[in-house]
Amino acid sequence: MAFAAAFILTLLTVDLATSFRVRLSDILFVEAVVATWFSGPRAAGINWTLAAAACAVITLTKGVLTHLTELTALIMVAVFTTAMCYVRDRRLRELNQVKTIAEVAQRAVLRPLPRQVGPLRLSSLYLAAEDEAQIGGDLYAVTRAHGKTRLIIGDVRGKGLAAVGDAAALIGAFRGAAAQRDGLSELADFLEGSVRSQQAEPADPRTLGETFITAVLVEIPDDDPVLRLVAFGHPPPLRLHEKAVSALEVSEPAPPLGLGELMDSGYRVETFAFETGDVLLLHTDGVIEARDSSGGFFPLNERITGWIEDRPAALIDHLHADLLAYVGGRLTDDAAILAIERTGRRTTADLGDQVRRPSPSSPAP
Repeated sequence: MAFAAAFILTLLTVDLATSFRVRLSDILFVEAVVATWFSGPRAAGINWTLAAAACAVITLTKGVLTHLTELTALIMVAVFTTAMCYVRDRRLRELNQVKTIAEVAQRAVLRPLPRQVGPLRLSSLYLAAEDEAQIGGDLYAVTRAHGKTRLIIGDVRGKGLAAVGDAAALIGAFRGAAAQRDGLSELADFLEGSVRSQQAEPADPRTLGETFITAVLVEIPDDDPVLRLVAFGHPPPLRLHEKAVSALEVSEPAPPLGLGELMDSGYRVETFAFETGDVLLLHTDGVIEARDSSGGFFPLNERITGWIEDRPAALIDHLHADLLAYVGGRLTDDAAILAIERTGRRTTADLGDQVRRPSPSSPAP
């Protein structure tokens, strides 16, 4: 504001000291408009008042009719632009309030994961394709009970608010039932029923009967070096063991959640080795279907071989930077990644099956 006042005073002084044919007062319009763009309505009003006062002094001193015309035009533009500045700032405040509420709602749906759960160390990454969004149709969650940890990662068909609503519904169902269902197949049955119920009353009526969710449901017991999983048409997890990467392909994959009527029998739980020092990498198809400028898919299996000895947080950091660099900084689909390491140790808080919730270990998208 002080700079604007000094600029106007300089223009006034130079204009009065020169011939009336040199009309430096015209620059007052440019200065005032530029100042309005970068200031609030109060500062804009003050700036326009100073500009109008300077123009009035020039008009009275030189007695030139054209300056009087300029003064009238300047006052009209001042009133209009100051009013627009007020409307703009009010809209920006409303937008910021909506964004704040949306961020709180998004974090309530997709809670930051704890760093340590039982004998497991976790790190996560979520990259939403929608501008200004923190979450989309991808989801993940973790629960802990009875000496075991259960995780889910999934991808809702579609995009937008309807997909976020379906993701929130599944996360809520998982959190509520994961500690109550003894077997993983029983939990899978419950989640299928939850999604089918959501299909009957979709957030977007246009998607009635069309909602389905690919997912992987994982159970990791504390005292047994294995993991159990049910795959619902989702990309297979990757196991990082010593210096090798292997995909945990199930022999009988189930259809996506919401399409359970396509099954001939119940859900099959399959068991894989998961030893101390191993890292399990869960991901959505937004990672492996990300494309570079030539249309090539992101080669996840090849990329992680260079960081196979990294711990979960470092592995996620490398994947985050590498994935964005590969696609040129912008994804066309949501992407979620979970890295879980079996450490073979438990914290005091974990002994009581209580999930600690410190700040997230992965960088924000």
